[in-house]
Amino acid sequence: MSTRDRALDSVTAAHASPPGARAQAHLARHARQLWPGATAALIALVLVGAAPRPAAGQQAISEVLSFLVTNRSIPTGDFTRDEQAAAATSETISAFLLSELAAVPVSASAGGFTYRLDPALGVVVRATDSFGPFFTDRSLTAGEGRASLGISYQGEYFVRADGRSLRDGTLVSTASTLRGDPQPFDVETVTLRIRTDTMTLSGNYGLNDRVDLSAAIPLVRLTLSGQRIDTYRGRALIQATGSGSAAGIGDIVVRAKYNVVRRGGSGFAVSAESQLPTGNKENLLGAGKATIRPRAIASFEADRVTAHGDVGYSFGGLSDELDYNGALTVTANPRLTLIGEVVGRRLESFGRLTQTTTPHPTLTGVDTIRLTGTQEASQRIFAVAGVKWNVTGTWLISANILRPLTRAGLNTRWVPTVSLDYSFEQ
Repeated sequence: MSTRDRALDSVTAAHASPPGARAQAHLARHARQLWPGATAALIALVLVGAAPRPAAGQQAISEVLSFLVTNRSIPTGDFTRDEQAAAATSETISAFLLSELAAVPVSASAGGFTYRLDPALGVVVRATDSFGPFFTDRSLTAGEGRASLGISYQGEYFVRADGRSLRDGTLVSTASTLRGDPQPFDVETVTLRIRTDTMTLSGNYGLNDRVDLSAAIPLVRLTLSGQRIDTYRGRALIQATGSGSAAGIGDIVVRAKYNVVRRGGSGFAVSAESQLPTGNKENLLGAGKATIRPRAIASFEADRVTAHGDVGYSFGGLSDELDYNGALTVTANPRLTLIGEVVGRRLESFGRLTQTTTPHPTLTGVDTIRLTGTQEASQRIFAVAGVKWNVTGTWLISANILRPLTRAGLNTRWVPTVSLDYSFEQ
């Protein structure tokens, strides 16, 4: 027997109440030594009947997540630190998810069609042939009395959290390792499958030629499932499984925009936006706190190409944050606009997943690795590409793909969004 195996045996023997697979292995070994033959078979039957079965999680989303990362079985000798790390992990992943839902990019205001009064002709005409960006706001307003309605769908299947895979079973929640040995001898991993489907109803109304009022109502369906597996000396055993789903209204967005300067498709505007705590926080459908976001918007149009940019700062909510967006639109023809965008956020206080390593309080030469969460500033940046197509009349179909460029928070590979907009004619 190698030195490492002897050390592992001594660690196992030092566990006063070895859980799960370790308890079975410990008892079975003594059964073979003390009661050969039929008695050992009887012990084996008892062990099969008493084998731990995966515990079932609760149905509330926050409870399922907490259950999967909190109910740990590795004997670390420090229950308080285990609970603190598990709670921090659960809170961090919950904050990731709430941040994603609370900041799902909502289509820019003003709709695709914008109008202005032509003094020379004395009639209302389209202010620009461009249908504008997706998520970056533009300085133009819709025009007095102009209203539009839209509906969009966005699906997200999260595969990573802070660069760590959620789906391949490599996300370590707790582990025990011999000091100096890179491979843990006892490790618990968590697998999470998280999906959101968001349908957003939006509307915009031109109060006058310079003021727009708009709102967006997200309808969210969230599903979460996962399992926690303990692998002890090469033997894997499912410790817990859980799943849950929730559906309802997310956090409603209301905003107002004022066009300060307008020169054709160019200009400058200011806006104020508020995100209302209408989503169920317990089921991670909303942040549970209201936000206020003042914003400055600028646009510059040259021939068929228009550049747009906006910057805003959010107060309240999960974290104060700086938002910055930029877009370039190309009018391919009066019915088709091509769009490329960058959507960015800097959160001043945001959770990050991290691992800590501490010595075992009673076992010499054994370290405990725990997954936990910390608070620090974080950047989220997306690239966006897509088209807007005027199919007929004032009907507009939009399609785009979002691609995360940073690793912080929850991330997908690609985020598809499709929408349909209608502007009412006067």
